Amino acid sequence: MADYTSETITRTIRRWIIPAAEPWGAPAAEVRKAWAAAELDYRRHFGIPAEQPLHDDALRFHVTDEAVVIEWQEEARAS
Repeated sequence: MADYTSETITRTIRRWIIPAAEPWGAPAAEVRKAWAAAELDYRRHFGIPAEQPLHDDALRFHVTDEAVVIEWQEEARAS
């Protein structure tokens, strides 16, 4: 008889995408606005007060050929 378990994980990814086509890249003001919106969304979702610092890895930044992407993720086990 097999001795193992299994589980189902659901991952939610929230993204803010700032266009950054070459050769100009993304405007700093747009990156700041998206960063602020992502941080506020993260804080609201997890109930973190504004005066409490976020973990260093709360938000992730990715650069693609056409955009700067800011994201956070959450995983939950299916019941």
